Amino acid sequence: MTSKLIVAIDGPSGVGKGTVASRVASALGYRHVDTGAMYRAVAWAAAEQGIGLDEENRLAVLAEGAVLDVSETRVAVNGRDVTRAIRTPAIDRGAAVVARLPRVRAVLVAKQQAMGAGGGIVMEGRDIGTVVFPSAPVKIYLDAAAEERARRRASDAAHAGGNALGLQEIASELAARDRLDTTRATSPLVAAPDAHVIDTTSLPIDAVVARVLELVRRADERQRQPGG
Repeated sequence: MTSKLIVAIDGPSGVGKGTVASRVASALGYRHVDTGAMYRAVAWAAAEQGIGLDEENRLAVLAEGAVLDVSETRVAVNGRDVTRAIRTPAIDRGAAVVARLPRVRAVLVAKQQAMGAGGGIVMEGRDIGTVVFPSAPVKIYLDAAAEERARRRASDAAHAGGNALGLQEIASELAARDRLDTTRATSPLVAAPDAHVIDTTSLPIDAVVARVLELVRRADERQRQPGG
């Protein structure tokens, strides 16, 4: 593969975005960026600094000035490792609120676009194919049945946050997050018109990754064709 493509992967919580994006990036030798971690990091930093989640201007200034290091294995804010601290139910809720704020989104989208400017990146989130990189040659939208999403989240230690939540409570939290994401005025969660929608409910992760890699291969071939 010769092209350095942008691979945009969107979808709600619990559909396997992180695992798929990580494995696709590894197979391609690309950088993997979880944009949700950036919103989580801002929500965490706001709590640390005593900034209310309704203080949009202060949150935007915070997001603009923060040095966010989002890598495959580590998330840091101004050099402080918050990898585990941002994976809690409280931060889940805070990130959903922060993500509704247009000024904060504008700041983080600009940072995300700078990260992917040179291509060679697999970026996951909720508005990558619609807002961050609307011209990305590979757009994927992952989805899954609500029950399966709740089951996956319950078994995901990275999101447990030390709390043993029941399936019903997890399902309720996921439904609440979906409502926030799909109804926000700025960059709502929606599949891009030209995105490849993949239902992961009953698909093994290997099959999902293989399907995405095949779409990347086809996009790479198109890019290398005359006039591509």
